[in-house]
Amino acid sequence: MNQNLTTIFALAVACLTGTVHAQGDAKAGAAKVAMCIGCHGIPGYQASFPEVHKVPMISGQGAPYMAAALAAYQKGERKHPTMRSIANSLTEQDIADVSAFYEQQSPAGAAKPAREPSVQVAELLKRGACISCHGDNFSKPIDPSYPKIAGQHADYLYVALKSYKITNNPQLGRSNGVMAGIAQQFSNQELKQLANYIGRLDGDLKTVPQSKFR
Repeated sequence: MNQNLTTIFALAVACLTGTVHAQGDAKAGAAKVAMCIGCHGIPGYQASFPEVHKVPMISGQGAPYMAAALAAYQKGERKHPTMRSIANSLTEQDIADVSAFYEQQSPAGAAKPAREPSVQVAELLKRGACISCHGDNFSKPIDPSYPKIAGQHADYLYVALKSYKITNNPQLGRSNGVMAGIAQQFSNQELKQLANYIGRLDGDLKTVPQSKFR
């Protein structure tokens, strides 16, 4: 089957299953990130909600994960007033373009752990089966809608992990059956240990400084 026929067949199957998504255009996305760069385009920038932490690095993150995260904010599955407001201002095509823009900012490399985990952290990683979803060195997720997390800011990872344990809060929390079940296994101190280890790994994520003047 030639490439064109393969593409047509894939689109036909996607139409039948209701899984067609907009195709992202990184060049178009560059003109749509004005509301993103005020936080994600400033190295070391800190947010104060729900506690002080560095905003996540998203340059080099996988586009399918970025799109899934923004869609989750739109649906209220991720409860964050600012991010939901931003996500709600985006069309499906906008989301695809912005996601493509950030994915191409840092081509994937051969990320390697900066250090082996301690015995205690290794046991926590095994209990959470973290690598089974986030892949080798936590940089090669088994599903493109899962995030790369190696080298992500540890304080952000800690806040994100805790958010899966929050229920019945209209302003805060994340609804994800898999991650909620995993996070509930751990104390906050254990989640912090996991976040600190993963945050020290080498990975594809970075912050690319961007001017609002284009």
